[in-house]
Amino acid sequence: MPDTPLHAGSSDRQFRQTSPHHEPDPEVSAERTLLRRLRTVLQPPSRLLWEPGGILDWRAPLLPYQQVGLAALVHRQELLLADDMGLGKTIQAIGALRVLFAQGAIDRALIACPAALTRQWAREIRLWAPELQATVVAGPPQDRAALWRMPAHIKLVGYETLRADTLELRDSPVLRRPWGVILLDEASRIKNRETGLARACKKVQGGRRWALTGTPLENRLEDVQSILEFLDGGGRRRDWGRPAVLERLREVQLRRRKAEVLPELPPRRVIELDLELNPRQRAAYDEAEQTGVVRLRAKGQELRVTHVLELITRLKQLCNRDPVSGESAKMDDLCARIDTLVAQGHRALVFSQFTDRDFGTGVISDALRRFQALEYTGALSPRQRSGIVDLFTRDERHKVLALSLRAGGVGLNLQSASYVFHLDRWWNPAIEEQADSRAHRMGQPLPVHVFRYICIDTIEERIDAILQTKRQLFREVVDDVSLDLAQMLTEEELFGLFGLVPGRARNRPGS
Repeated sequence: MPDTPLHAGSSDRQFRQTSPHHEPDPEVSAERTLLRRLRTVLQPPSRLLWEPGGILDWRAPLLPYQQVGLAALVHRQELLLADDMGLGKTIQAIGALRVLFAQGAIDRALIACPAALTRQWAREIRLWAPELQATVVAGPPQDRAALWRMPAHIKLVGYETLRADTLELRDSPVLRRPWGVILLDEASRIKNRETGLARACKKVQGGRRWALTGTPLENRLEDVQSILEFLDGGGRRRDWGRPAVLERLREVQLRRRKAEVLPELPPRRVIELDLELNPRQRAAYDEAEQTGVVRLRAKGQELRVTHVLELITRLKQLCNRDPVSGESAKMDDLCARIDTLVAQGHRALVFSQFTDRDFGTGVISDALRRFQALEYTGALSPRQRSGIVDLFTRDERHKVLALSLRAGGVGLNLQSASYVFHLDRWWNPAIEEQADSRAHRMGQPLPVHVFRYICIDTIEERIDAILQTKRQLFREVVDDVSLDLAQMLTEEELFGLFGLVPGRARNRPGS
């Protein structure tokens, strides 16, 4: 069955091209011109489609800044919607799609996002645009082929599925004809222009191209260049310079901060918790660091950054818990705080970059089993993740949700929790802030308290001291920049954490 639109809009005619072997029919062209003019004259002003008391019924009144964002999406062919996390970028995008379909301006749209968020997008579309049909394209190849052919206003697809069905199929269903709108959610996923995912997203053709992300620039200015290339039509790669990037961002980026548009949002308070390791945990940590440094020195000219990062990971795990003795200063403190919070009627999110039973989300959920703690990690299927979120949101018996930072740090609405704990630090502030925004977002009635653990006289403290300086520098230069440990520390700084120097430095004269 062909991929037939549910209704034909003006974009269907706009994208149809005349065959090079046939002259266009003058009568047909005149009829289309007349129809376009009539539609322009007879259509009500666009704002009446989204303003309170207007033509369309909305689940809830859109806030003024959301109406501005919706209007910008409707009236722009390309837009980077870079609002702070928690300001409702999804709702603004769905609202804009609803308006465009109501106007007949588009006949189909493609939304690409992390696979775990496809069902959440489908749920939000049912709530905010119930007249639109959305199909999630997922499953084995034969199932996906049928889903691509199925008529629907909106196709929702996970990024890896989009990459596979765009680049690996000879007759790609994604590329058969242009889309009215191509939307990338969490668009920072294509920041590396060399990846197959970035190439696939830029290959898809359409009339409007929208990118949604609260962190368009993470580690380097280059991160946003790939997004800009997507917005520009996915054509040839550009050699951007800093002035060109900033100028283009001023043209296509719409960004609002929580403090600017939601002054009534409860405050977010960040508390740094400095802890001493427990005795046996300290002994295990010291031994691991001393032994690790000896091994690094023994590698001589063969020493690489990856070797140093492996030791850092091992030491960070020991800061979380010593698996031999079972001691954990962080878990002792966390359990005591959760005891108090639950007694006061609060609920908590606990993030870790590790997912195993000894150091990460597993040890959290085990230690807090009496509070029926739930665990949310990338190992779960999209359906299982959705079930965990629903269970935590609806069942008050579950007081704690342990999440892996990568899987649970984006796209979730968890306003039922007002306390957030970072068991271990991810050396990218934007990622941490995204995680905090799972709770600190619209609909949160309580102040949000964020606790970040750092163990004294450990690798955590040393790295944090370096990054504090870098964070301040970048805040002064670029708004909302974030850092990545492996990319943003120089080799000298990274090796210097253990009193080492890179191989090339040892070869310099006088070294």
